Amino acid sequence: MPRALVAIFACAAGLSVANVYYAQPLLDALADDFGISRGAAGGVVTATQAGCALALLFLVPLGDQWERRRLMLVQLAMLTLSLLAVSAATSALALLAGMTLVGMLGTAMTQGLIAYASSAAGEHERGRVVGATQGGVVVGLLLARVMAGGIADIAGWRGVYLASAGAMLVLGGVLWRALPRQATPGTRQRYVVLLASMFRLLREERTLQIRGTIALLMFMAFSIFWSALVLPLSGGPFHFSHTSIGALGLVGAAGALAAARAGYWADRGWAQRTTGVALVLLVVSWLPLAGLHVSLGWLVVGVLLLDLAGQAIHVTNQSLIFAARTDAPSRLVGAYMLFYATGSGLGAVAATATYAGFGWTGVCALGAGVSLAALVFWAMTLRWMPAVAAGRH
Repeated sequence: MPRALVAIFACAAGLSVANVYYAQPLLDALADDFGISRGAAGGVVTATQAGCALALLFLVPLGDQWERRRLMLVQLAMLTLSLLAVSAATSALALLAGMTLVGMLGTAMTQGLIAYASSAAGEHERGRVVGATQGGVVVGLLLARVMAGGIADIAGWRGVYLASAGAMLVLGGVLWRALPRQATPGTRQRYVVLLASMFRLLREERTLQIRGTIALLMFMAFSIFWSALVLPLSGGPFHFSHTSIGALGLVGAAGALAAARAGYWADRGWAQRTTGVALVLLVVSWLPLAGLHVSLGWLVVGVLLLDLAGQAIHVTNQSLIFAARTDAPSRLVGAYMLFYATGSGLGAVAATATYAGFGWTGVCALGAGVSLAALVFWAMTLRWMPAVAAGRH
């Protein structure tokens, strides 16, 4: 696959996933504009994550049935309309409905592009191509906060979604010209049967169950931090702009990209060791994060550790799950990401509610508790992991 096409897959996946996370540094502005409390503002993120879950259940499996290029372009057009609807929302209900659609279509695009890249790559280069596309997802997820904060300071929160709708139109033109055409599957399962097969995987695959639960707890901790961070930094004594708050995503991107070798370590049979170290780092990261009001330097250290640990766990999870069942990658990634969406949604609600009652110290205690639960769960389930999940392919 030409490097230019690999770069297009990575950029497209990053731009698609960013739509799901633009709201996180804008919660205070949304609360003020729609007259809702800061504690209730977390519902905006929860609506987006609910859309993610719906996409994983009902849209992502369509990649096994439809011609992928056509599916991507249709979903991109619908995503553009959803972004315009959010930018024009005049009530909290309309905002939540629009955010749900953005979460659905942004997630469907992201996971669909990963599957597209995998199917378009040759056997000898699949890991490189999929790894690059996943790298685009990580960068897009983290830098979404930077872009949202910068645009919001200039044009308000509505400007963020208008700008993204414009970017999606440009992306549509690029994908229309660049994406390779693929043959439509010769035999099709009924849609209901296709969906049911995902639940069968959830019921039968122990590796998916265990690593999915770890992912749920890890992403819940991740969401607790990023959803609540805007609340103390936008108020006294910091009074940071959205641009400054979003810039912390740059720190997180550095930490996440440093975890890129986690997949290599999993291939060498070190998956469980990598997971254990990463989970310990996840717990430890909340100590410097709790020092926010002492020094911003501690916050930077904590963000690096949090994102390094989280991405290492995520990459290792995917390596183990795909190794356990090589015959169903699309359905596996859809089922696995259901855990991710659930954890992110629960974290957003818990973070804003905890901050309203117990402040930043309460948020850090909650995040540390969830991270510790993930570490304990991993240790308790080690003996039940199949041999293939230990990296012995």
